[in-house]
Amino acid sequence: MEISGTTFLIDTPPELRLQLLRAGTAHIHACLLTHYHADHIHGLDDLRPIPKIIGGPVPLWCSGDTERRIRESFSYAFGPASEQMGAGFIPKLTFDRLKPGPNEILGEKVVAIPLEHAHFDVFGFRFGDVAYCTDVNKIPRSSMEMLEGLDVLILDGLRPQPHPAHFSVGQALEVIEKLEPRQAYLTHISHELDHDKINDSLPGNVRLAYDGLSFAF
Repeated sequence: MEISGTTFLIDTPPELRLQLLRAGTAHIHACLLTHYHADHIHGLDDLRPIPKIIGGPVPLWCSGDTERRIRESFSYAFGPASEQMGAGFIPKLTFDRLKPGPNEILGEKVVAIPLEHAHFDVFGFRFGDVAYCTDVNKIPRSSMEMLEGLDVLILDGLRPQPHPAHFSVGQALEVIEKLEPRQAYLTHISHELDHDKINDSLPGNVRLAYDGLSFAF
Protein backbone atom coordinates (compact mmCIF):
# COMPACT_ATOMS: atom_id res chain seq x y z
CA MET A 1 0.00 0.00 0.00
CA GLU A 2 1.55 3.31 -1.09
CA ILE A 3 0.65 6.59 0.58
CA SER A 4 2.39 9.83 -0.45
CA GLY A 5 5.43 7.92 -1.69
CA THR A 6 5.64 5.71 1.42
CA THR A 7 5.11 1.97 0.87
CA PHE A 8 3.51 -0.07 3.65
CA LEU A 9 3.58 -3.86 3.46
CA ILE A 10 0.98 -5.81 5.42
CA ASP A 11 2.33 -9.21 6.53
CA THR A 12 5.18 -11.25 5.07
CA PRO A 13 3.62 -14.46 3.71
CA PRO A 14 5.56 -17.36 2.18
CA GLU A 15 6.84 -16.65 -1.36
CA LEU A 16 6.86 -12.93 -0.58
CA ARG A 17 9.78 -12.43 -2.99
CA LEU A 18 7.71 -13.64 -5.92
CA GLN A 19 4.80 -11.42 -4.94
CA LEU A 20 7.00 -8.33 -4.66
CA LEU A 21 8.61 -9.04 -8.03
CA ARG A 22 5.23 -9.50 -9.67
CA ALA A 23 3.99 -6.22 -8.19
CA GLY A 24 7.19 -4.38 -9.12
CA THR A 25 7.71 -3.35 -5.50
CA ALA A 26 11.28 -2.64 -4.41
CA HIS A 27 10.88 -0.07 -1.64
CA ILE A 28 9.20 -1.13 1.58
CA HIS A 29 9.38 1.58 4.19
CA ALA A 30 7.43 -0.18 6.95
CA CYS A 31 5.85 -3.59 7.49
CA LEU A 32 2.64 -4.00 9.50
CA LEU A 33 1.91 -7.45 10.90
CA THR A 34 -1.60 -8.62 11.63
CA HIS A 35 -0.49 -11.62 13.75
CA TYR A 36 2.11 -14.37 13.98
CA HIS A 37 0.58 -17.34 12.14
CA ALA A 38 2.95 -18.98 9.67
CA ASP A 39 1.05 -17.92 6.56
CA HIS A 40 1.52 -14.29 7.63
CA ILE A 41 5.17 -14.18 8.75
CA HIS A 42 7.13 -17.03 7.12
CA GLY A 43 8.23 -14.93 4.15
CA LEU A 44 10.11 -12.58 6.47
CA ASP A 45 13.52 -13.65 5.18
CA ASP A 46 12.58 -12.30 1.73
CA LEU A 47 13.00 -8.79 3.17
CA ARG A 48 16.80 -9.27 3.11
CA PRO A 49 17.44 -7.02 0.06
CA ILE A 50 15.17 -4.20 1.24
CA PRO A 51 17.46 -2.51 3.84
CA LYS A 52 20.11 -2.00 1.15
CA ILE A 53 17.50 -0.26 -1.02
CA ILE A 54 15.98 1.98 1.67
CA GLY A 55 19.26 2.66 3.48
CA GLY A 56 18.39 1.08 6.82
CA PRO A 57 16.53 -1.74 8.58
CA VAL A 58 12.89 -2.45 7.84
CA PRO A 59 10.67 -1.42 10.76
CA LEU A 60 8.20 -4.13 11.79
CA TRP A 61 5.10 -2.78 13.51
CA CYS A 62 3.35 -5.49 15.52
CA SER A 63 2.07 -6.66 18.88
CA GLY A 64 4.34 -7.93 21.64
CA ASP A 65 3.25 -11.54 21.04
CA THR A 66 4.07 -11.30 17.35
CA GLU A 67 7.51 -9.84 18.06
CA ARG A 68 8.25 -12.66 20.50
CA ARG A 69 7.26 -15.34 17.97
CA ILE A 70 9.34 -13.73 15.22
CA ARG A 71 12.40 -13.55 17.47
CA GLU A 72 11.95 -17.27 18.21
CA SER A 73 11.31 -18.36 14.63
CA PHE A 74 14.01 -16.16 13.05
CA SER A 75 16.56 -16.16 15.87
CA TYR A 76 19.48 -15.98 13.40
CA ALA A 77 18.39 -12.44 12.49
CA PHE A 78 18.78 -11.12 16.04
CA GLY A 79 21.41 -11.01 18.75
CA PRO A 80 25.16 -10.25 18.79
CA ALA A 81 26.09 -12.57 15.91
CA SER A 82 23.60 -10.93 13.57
CA GLU A 83 25.21 -7.52 14.12
CA GLN A 84 28.38 -8.73 12.38
CA MET A 85 26.53 -9.71 9.21
CA GLY A 86 26.00 -7.15 6.47
CA ALA A 87 22.80 -6.23 4.68
CA GLY A 88 21.73 -9.00 2.32
CA PHE A 89 22.91 -11.89 4.50
CA ILE A 90 20.05 -11.72 7.00
CA PRO A 91 16.94 -9.55 7.17
CA LYS A 92 17.84 -6.34 8.99
CA LEU A 93 14.80 -5.51 11.10
CA THR A 94 13.68 -3.31 13.95
CA PHE A 95 10.52 -3.63 16.04
CA ASP A 96 7.96 -0.97 16.86
CA ARG A 97 4.91 -1.59 19.01
CA LEU A 98 1.46 -1.21 17.53
CA LYS A 99 -1.19 0.07 19.88
CA PRO A 100 -4.93 -0.33 19.28
CA GLY A 101 -6.33 2.75 17.57
CA PRO A 102 -4.36 5.47 15.76
CA ASN A 103 -0.60 5.08 15.31
CA GLU A 104 1.68 7.56 13.56
CA ILE A 105 4.01 5.62 11.28
CA LEU A 106 6.45 7.49 9.04
CA GLY A 107 4.25 10.56 9.22
CA GLU A 108 1.07 8.70 8.27
CA LYS A 109 -1.93 7.83 10.43
CA VAL A 110 -2.47 4.08 10.60
CA VAL A 111 -5.36 2.80 12.72
CA ALA A 112 -4.76 -0.65 14.24
CA ILE A 113 -8.14 -2.35 14.63
CA PRO A 114 -8.46 -5.16 17.20
CA LEU A 115 -10.12 -8.25 15.72
CA GLU A 116 -10.81 -11.78 16.94
CA HIS A 117 -9.46 -14.81 15.05
CA ALA A 118 -10.79 -17.82 17.00
CA HIS A 119 -8.91 -17.46 20.32
CA PHE A 120 -6.22 -15.23 18.82
CA ASP A 121 -6.15 -11.43 18.91
CA VAL A 122 -5.16 -9.92 15.58
CA PHE A 123 -5.02 -6.47 14.01
CA GLY A 124 -6.77 -5.07 10.98
CA PHE A 125 -5.57 -1.76 9.55
CA ARG A 126 -7.22 1.42 8.34
CA PHE A 127 -5.54 4.00 6.12
CA GLY A 128 -7.82 6.97 5.58
CA ASP A 129 -11.02 5.53 4.10
CA VAL A 130 -9.54 2.10 3.25
CA ALA A 131 -9.44 -0.82 5.70
CA TYR A 132 -7.89 -4.29 5.52
CA CYS A 133 -9.25 -6.97 7.87
CA THR A 134 -8.09 -10.51 7.21
CA ASP A 135 -8.17 -13.57 9.49
CA VAL A 136 -11.21 -12.58 11.53
CA ASN A 137 -14.35 -14.33 12.73
CA LYS A 138 -15.60 -11.63 15.11
CA ILE A 139 -15.31 -7.85 15.18
CA PRO A 140 -15.80 -6.23 18.62
CA ARG A 141 -18.33 -3.40 18.76
CA SER A 142 -15.64 -0.80 19.45
CA SER A 143 -13.75 -2.00 16.36
CA MET A 144 -16.88 -1.79 14.22
CA GLU A 145 -16.95 1.90 15.07
CA MET A 146 -13.40 2.22 13.70
CA LEU A 147 -14.64 0.82 10.39
CA GLU A 148 -17.44 3.29 9.75
CA GLY A 149 -17.46 5.60 6.72
CA LEU A 150 -15.18 3.51 4.49
CA ASP A 151 -14.70 3.82 0.76
CA VAL A 152 -13.07 0.38 0.53
CA LEU A 153 -13.21 -2.55 2.95
CA ILE A 154 -11.11 -5.67 2.37
CA LEU A 155 -12.56 -8.41 4.57
CA ASP A 156 -12.01 -12.10 5.35
CA GLY A 157 -14.49 -14.39 3.56
CA LEU A 158 -13.00 -17.87 3.58
CA ARG A 159 -15.70 -20.22 2.28
CA PRO A 160 -19.47 -20.73 1.98
CA GLN A 161 -19.91 -22.54 5.32
CA PRO A 162 -18.93 -21.21 8.78
CA HIS A 163 -15.39 -21.69 10.08
CA PRO A 164 -14.17 -21.42 13.69
CA ALA A 165 -11.55 -18.77 12.86
CA HIS A 166 -12.74 -17.01 9.69
CA PHE A 167 -15.85 -15.32 8.39
CA SER A 168 -17.83 -17.29 5.87
CA VAL A 169 -19.00 -15.41 2.79
CA GLY A 170 -22.44 -14.96 4.37
CA GLN A 171 -21.01 -13.66 7.64
CA ALA A 172 -18.76 -11.24 5.79
CA LEU A 173 -21.74 -9.94 3.83
CA GLU A 174 -23.60 -9.29 7.10
CA VAL A 175 -20.69 -7.13 8.31
CA ILE A 176 -20.51 -5.32 4.98
CA GLU A 177 -24.24 -4.62 5.10
CA LYS A 178 -23.84 -3.00 8.53
CA LEU A 179 -20.78 -0.93 7.61
CA GLU A 180 -21.97 0.09 4.12
CA PRO A 181 -18.57 0.72 2.47
CA ARG A 182 -18.67 2.05 -1.07
CA GLN A 183 -16.74 -1.03 -2.24
CA ALA A 184 -15.82 -4.28 -0.50
CA TYR A 185 -13.51 -7.14 -1.46
CA LEU A 186 -13.46 -10.58 0.14
CA THR A 187 -9.98 -11.94 0.80
CA HIS A 188 -8.39 -15.06 2.34
CA ILE A 189 -10.74 -17.00 0.05
CA SER A 190 -10.40 -20.76 -0.34
CA HIS A 191 -10.55 -23.20 -3.25
CA GLU A 192 -14.14 -23.93 -2.24
CA LEU A 193 -15.30 -20.68 -3.85
CA ASP A 194 -15.93 -20.68 -7.61
CA HIS A 195 -14.76 -17.16 -8.43
CA ASP A 196 -17.14 -16.41 -11.29
CA LYS A 197 -20.21 -18.01 -9.71
CA ILE A 198 -19.69 -16.33 -6.34
CA ASN A 199 -19.05 -12.94 -7.94
CA ASP A 200 -22.31 -13.25 -9.87
CA SER A 201 -24.18 -13.87 -6.61
CA LEU A 202 -22.66 -10.98 -4.63
CA PRO A 203 -24.16 -7.50 -4.15
CA GLY A 204 -23.00 -4.93 -6.70
CA ASN A 205 -20.49 -3.31 -4.33
CA VAL A 206 -18.86 -6.61 -3.25
CA ARG A 207 -16.37 -8.69 -5.22
CA LEU A 208 -13.89 -11.47 -4.52
CA ALA A 209 -10.31 -10.26 -4.34
CA TYR A 210 -7.62 -11.80 -6.54
CA ASP A 211 -3.83 -11.82 -6.90
CA GLY A 212 -2.64 -8.56 -8.37
CA LEU A 213 -5.76 -6.58 -7.46
CA SER A 214 -4.99 -2.86 -7.21
CA PHE A 215 -6.97 0.33 -6.76
CA ALA A 216 -6.22 4.00 -6.15
CA PHE A 217 -7.43 5.91 -3.10
